[in-house]
Amino acid sequence: MLMIGLTLKQLRYFDALARHRHFGHAAETCSISQPALSLQIKELEATIGAPLVERSARRVRLTALGEDFLERARKILLGVDELEELVRAKQGPLAGRLRLGIIPTVAPYLLPEIMKALSVRFDGLDLELRESVTKSLIRDLLEARLDVAIVALPISEPALREFALFEESFVFVRPAKDANLPVPSPEKLGAMRLLLLEEGHCFRDQALSFCTLAQTQPRQMMEGSSLSTLVQMVAAGMGVTLIPEMALSLETRSADVSIARFPRPRPSRTIGMVWRKTNPLSDQLTQIGAVVRQAGQRKRN
Repeated sequence: MLMIGLTLKQLRYFDALARHRHFGHAAETCSISQPALSLQIKELEATIGAPLVERSARRVRLTALGEDFLERARKILLGVDELEELVRAKQGPLAGRLRLGIIPTVAPYLLPEIMKALSVRFDGLDLELRESVTKSLIRDLLEARLDVAIVALPISEPALREFALFEESFVFVRPAKDANLPVPSPEKLGAMRLLLLEEGHCFRDQALSFCTLAQTQPRQMMEGSSLSTLVQMVAAGMGVTLIPEMALSLETRSADVSIARFPRPRPSRTIGMVWRKTNPLSDQLTQIGAVVRQAGQRKRN
């Protein structure tokens, strides 16, 4: 129990409700029934003596007190999580749950190698995977809902440590009938019908930056939800795209497209791991980073 009768369970339930702003979704995340979650929040408010949320039929809003309470509750939960990690760090080889986030433009191509390598090196590790865009992963890291994430660097977040894994080039994908045409310059590429991922994907921003289109959108740009969708759209003659090199073998093996590499200096990205600097498992996460780096090198060779 915490002072004035609060429990860690109540704080975690309130944190989930604040994230989802919906009792049903928060209850599902916490693996309890909606009535049980609602009861816990009411008991929390009764203990405090003031409402933390405004309830409506469609959405939950935090009161002014609720916003302030949430900020401090998350600091408490982070501290408790780090106490648990401190104990784990002193128990020898890393084992138990590890919450790993990974961006969608890496997950399908690298995860099999990562999971195989980590299962050999850390046989007691229980990986809990979450695939999402960078912004969401960084938020979850900072709020201690993830232990580590694989993203494109740099992140430049003062609270996070960055561990570079490898660098990979972008390749140019166009319809097979255009295979003999010259590889366009970044300026000419920006004038073509460019197929890119939807807003929120860091790979989209990197591609736009290479095409010198970071500030202005091309008139003929089209969007897709995944790299696989983009490649199939290219095969259908709808435009051209860029994809990371690690995606080549999987995404182009059954597509009627042509692959070309840009002249040096080629567009590229650095893939790395990030975790909170305050995480007591930092040394063990560095060891995991070394294993993931080797897995990435094997994948690209």
